[in-house]
Amino acid sequence: MAHILFFEQVKEGILIRVRLTPNSSSCSIKGIFTDADDNDFLKISVVNVPEKGKANKELVCFLAKKLKISQSCFKIISGETDRYKKILISVSDENLIQALNELV
Repeated sequence: MAHILFFEQVKEGILIRVRLTPNSSSCSIKGIFTDADDNDFLKISVVNVPEKGKANKELVCFLAKKLKISQSCFKIISGETDRYKKILISVSDENLIQALNELV
């Protein structure tokens, strides 16, 4: 089985790639999505609609709770208005890497 790499360590912390589905019936992780360029994304559904940053806010809140990290450690660095997002988590330790691997 290939190792899923929807995240990578960078000097600022950990960068994760997310494919967000807003306006869903529940907030949950739906597995892994691989795009045409062979990049892996963590598929996440949120209940909120994608207006005024509501879906993004819910996404960060959901990830923070799942990973047991403060929301202030998360920063959406690309894809603010796109379903494909890159999120920087300004924490980098073995516990976080293990928690990320356990999400899928």
